[in-house]
Parts: sequence; structure tokens; C-alpha cells
Amino acid sequence: MRRRASLLALLLHVVPALAQQQLKPVEIQAPRLETDPRETPAAVSLVEAPADQPGRERLQLDSALMRVPGVFTQNRYNFAQNLRISSRGFGARAPFGIRGLRIRVDGLPATLPDGQAQVDAIDLDAARDVEVLRGPVSALYGNASGGLIAVRTADGSNTPPGEAVRLTGGSHGLRKIHARQAGRSENRSHYLSASSLAFDGYREQSRVRKHQFNAHTRMESNGHEFQVVANALDTPVAEDPGGLTEAQVDADRRQATDFARRLDAGQSVTQQKGGLIYRNDNGWKARLHYSRRIFEQQLPFPGSSLIGYQRHFYGTGVEHQGNTRLGETPVSWLAGLELDRQEDDRRRYSVDGNARVTGRTANERQHATAAGAFVRGRAGLTQALTFTLGARADHVEFSIHDRLLADGDDSGRRRFREGSWMTGLNWRVNKDHNLYASAGTAFQTPTFTEFADPDGSGGFNPALDPQQARNLEIGARGARANLDYELALFRVDVDEEIVPFEKNGRTFYENAGRTRRQGLELGLTWYPTQRLTLTGAWTRADYRFRRFVESGTDRDGNRLPGLPRHQFYGELRWEEADGLFGALELRAVDEVYADNANTTRVPGYTVINARAGNSWRLGDARELEAWVGGRNLTDKAYPANVRVNANGGSFFEPAPGRAWRAGLAVTF
Repeated sequence: MRRRASLLALLLHVVPALAQQQLKPVEIQAPRLETDPRETPAAVSLVEAPADQPGRERLQLDSALMRVPGVFTQNRYNFAQNLRISSRGFGARAPFGIRGLRIRVDGLPATLPDGQAQVDAIDLDAARDVEVLRGPVSALYGNASGGLIAVRTADGSNTPPGEAVRLTGGSHGLRKIHARQAGRSENRSHYLSASSLAFDGYREQSRVRKHQFNAHTRMESNGHEFQVVANALDTPVAEDPGGLTEAQVDADRRQATDFARRLDAGQSVTQQKGGLIYRNDNGWKARLHYSRRIFEQQLPFPGSSLIGYQRHFYGTGVEHQGNTRLGETPVSWLAGLELDRQEDDRRRYSVDGNARVTGRTANERQHATAAGAFVRGRAGLTQALTFTLGARADHVEFSIHDRLLADGDDSGRRRFREGSWMTGLNWRVNKDHNLYASAGTAFQTPTFTEFADPDGSGGFNPALDPQQARNLEIGARGARANLDYELALFRVDVDEEIVPFEKNGRTFYENAGRTRRQGLELGLTWYPTQRLTLTGAWTRADYRFRRFVESGTDRDGNRLPGLPRHQFYGELRWEEADGLFGALELRAVDEVYADNANTTRVPGYTVINARAGNSWRLGDARELEAWVGGRNLTDKAYPANVRVNANGGSFFEPAPGRAWRAGLAVTF
């Protein structure tokens, strides 16, 4: 209690001292009711795209997320497992893919109806900006506890017309080529982007080949706007070196596990997606989307470990935003409906230690449908005080049709009807400074993968239920002459937390009784001179089990595994008007535990990166840019990923040591 009181005192003391100048005039869309961030009673961060920061590595989405407090990323170097993202501790349990967060690209959902998402198809080279809304968002977007990541790609409207080609090469066989073409006229614009990545990887069995294409067209006419987006992903090779024990790491950090090599563990993916977004000046907005994904993966262990699926994911949504008055009180409101469906044709095979297929263990159709209705309103109680209220009703239905009947019929269906709400107050202390407070609820269903029955049969685990979250938050945001800041204090209590455990090399899930997440998030951007920018993001958090008995052992009070108490990101960036630039980054992460029992402690680490370069004008529209960059300059030995509760102590995926890269870009 004393610690919380001191943090609150710090908030009330520091914030007024920081408020001097009005926030930058930007509009954010993550809170759904499009608004100025000053009137949003939630922790929302808007970051510029990595494409606007020359010299960045741009391998995965973490290039944009490291500067956001409260967000923790891992696993950027294992493309078979994909990037792991957690927000306020939600998402850390996912062995692959994104859990606990909603992902949207250009307003279209990238999160499936069952709650899982992949970010491998997001083209960072085409991204314009990234919004991150931290904390439960079920009252806005449905099935999620941890927040929202919304990526907006370039549509050509604010991109210089013309073509550009970018080449990057570096350590461990890094080769990447990216080309883009942009154009615009009076009422239309477009942006086309294509890239090809080849990376041999730091560890054995970690090679990747990845090709992407992204197209975004925008048209306006008489108060109507249409956006058409399309993207394609082809990853023919993404190898998985597997997790190592501590002894294996000490012996050889670069090795893959024996089974990963013998089974040629990894995945291949192809995906195509298209979407249409419509909006008009009368406040109407609608969307349509469809994607097809073909996936095959050999997990790095023998047994029932060769999986594949063909997926169709499609849906629609419509919403209307308007303004009215209740007496003398102005009210902005939003109401909408969403419907999305996922259809997976899944198969699974057993393999022996020599990669020979020994039988088929699963053949089933999986369907998930998510339907939601939501409403959100914002009332100006006074010129300084704004009240926000939102609610949402969701229906999520899962069905499995078992087509492998030799071991019995494991077909089944699970239905969940959930309601969520949120409310908040925003106080504009003056034109420069805002305080807010909010409360809300959220739910999160298990995914199809998490529903797997630990007894080895197919169908649903009958003992697994959705988790329920309650969120409280206070915060502040503002600016002074050369300083922007955001500050948030939060607490999230979760009932029936979904937690992983491993059995026979495979990950299964169960409900813990209760968990609690609480902490402080601080983000600062300081401009000491016109050429110098200092960016910082610090998180101090405590994530713990409050009621959880695991295999007869009480885990009450244990820390949630895979999550640090402290993390800090800092960047010092210097830019000259003639194009010369340099940047120094520091990322510090506190220790974590690798298991629910808190018996395996993984030490913290600090990593330093740097980049520098220059650009030259070659004419009115032509430009040449060159840069170099270094990663992990001190050659620190640290884990790129901790596999939570891994079987046999295989928790660790070592990160690369010191590595270099260089690049060249030409704009025509």
C-alpha cells in the first residue's frame, strides 16, 4: 500500500511540472471513436513506422514496439515460431503466434475469431505508423485481455511519388531487397511494396526465406472514400532450431537440438489477403476482408508433431459515428456490428526419430465464428472534463468435426456469450496537460490450439474455460516546450487465467485460479536541440499468481513466468538537416522465471545497438541513402526467447552475438 501511495504521489507531483505546451495535433483510431489522444482515457501510444527511420533492421514488428512502455517482445530470430508479443503480461504464454492482443492492419482484423493472430504477413517496409492500446479491449474489439496493435500501411497520399529500391546485407547471411512505387492524383493514391528476405540465422537450423507483396489504393469522390488493400506472403522455408537446456547453451549457443536437425523442424506458409474499407462524411464506415492461408510445420520432437492446415478467414463489419446533445451536454457516439468466421481444415501426423511418418493422428474441420455488437459514447461534461462509456456483447462459437473415427468420434462444440464494458474520465487540466482514470472488463477464450485435450484424444478439453479480467488504470499525458510524456498506473485482476504446461513434448493448457498484474509505465521523448532526440520507455510491473494449485503444489504468490519486473528502452538519435544521422539504442531487461514453480531463474541483460548513415540529393526527385548498423555491440550472451514451462528444461533460445549490417537505397 505504501508503494502504491508513493507512486500516486509521484504521478501527481511530476505531471503538472511537465505540462507546458499543447500535444501534437494527431488523431488516433485505436479507441474506435476517432479522437484526439488528449480526450482518450486509456494508455495509447502512436509510433512512427520503422520505414521512416533509416538503418533499422526491420526483421519483425518489434522494431516499432520497443519504444512502447508496457510491451515486451521476444523471439525475433526464430521465424518458425514467430514474434512473441506481450502487453501488460498478456501474450507471454504463447509458444507461437500472438495471444491476448487484437491485431488490426488498415482497420481489418488480423486476429482470428478464436483469438490467435500471426504478424508474419505485416510488411514493415510499407507501414506508415503503429498504434498500441494497452490494457483490456474487449469492450471495443472483443476477445482479448491485453490490448490492441493497429498498423496502418502507406496508401500513397503522404508519400513522395516515385520508385525506390533498398538493399540490405549483414551478418549470418542476411540479405534483403525491398522495392516500392507510390503515386497520387487529385482524388486517388496508391502504394505498392515488395520485399524478399534471406537469412541463414545465428543458430543451426534457423534459415528463413520470405517474400512479401503489399498494395494499398485510396480513392475519394463526393464525400465517399474507398480503400482497397491486398497482400501476399510466401515463406517456403522457416527452420526451427528448438529450445536448449542450460547445459546445452553453455556447451554451444549456436547448436540446434538433435531432433530439430534430424526432423528438419520448421514451417512453410503461403497467405493471400484482400480487403475493402469504405467510409463517408456522414460517419458511416464498413469493411470486408478475406484471407487464405496454407501452413505446414514439423515441430522439433518426434511423436504427433507434423501438422498442417488450410484456412479461410473472412468477415465484415459496419459502424456509424455521430454527434448529438443530451440537454446542454455534447455527446459523440459510435455503434457497430462485426461478424468474422474462421474455417480450418487440419491434419496431424506422428513421426519417428528419423522423420518417417508413422500414422495420422488428426483429421478434422475446425470452425470458429465471432459476432459482436458494440456502442461507445463520449460526453463533454464541462469544457475540461470528458466522460466515456462503452459496452459490447460477443458470441463466440467453436466447432470440431472429427473425420478420423478409428479412435472414436471427438466432434464437439463450445459456445460462449460474453459481455464487456469500460468507462473513463479525462480531465484537461489545461491546454497542455491531461489526467485520466478508467475501469473495464475483458474476456479471452482459449484458441483451438489451447483447447487440445491433454488426455491425448481429439476434440475439446472440457475443463478449460475463458479467462475474465478486471482493469483499473490512472494516467497522464502531455508536453512541454521540448518534452512529450505518457504515464500510466494499472492493475488487472484475472480469474481463470489460461496457463501452459508441457506433456510428452507437446504444450497443453489449464486454468489457474487467479492472477494479478500491476505496474507503472512511463514513456518520454525529449528534444534537447533541433538535431537531437532522446526517447525512453520504462516499465515497472509485478505479475503474480494469486490462486493456483499445480499438480498438488500451491503456486500462490509466484511470479508469472517469462515476464520481467523491469524493462527499459532508450534511444539517442542525432539528425542533420543535410541527411547525416546516427543513433544509439539501449535495451535493458530484468530477470525472468522460466516456469510456474519459479525454480529456473533467467538472468537479466542489457543490449546496445547503433546505426549511422547519410543521404544525398541527386536531383529534384532522386536520392541516395547509405547506412551501417551494429547489433549487440558488447557481444552479450542472452536469450532471444524463453520457452515458458518447456519440457525437460529446454527453455532457452539464444540470441545472436555481435552482428553487423549495411544498406543502400535509391529513390527515383
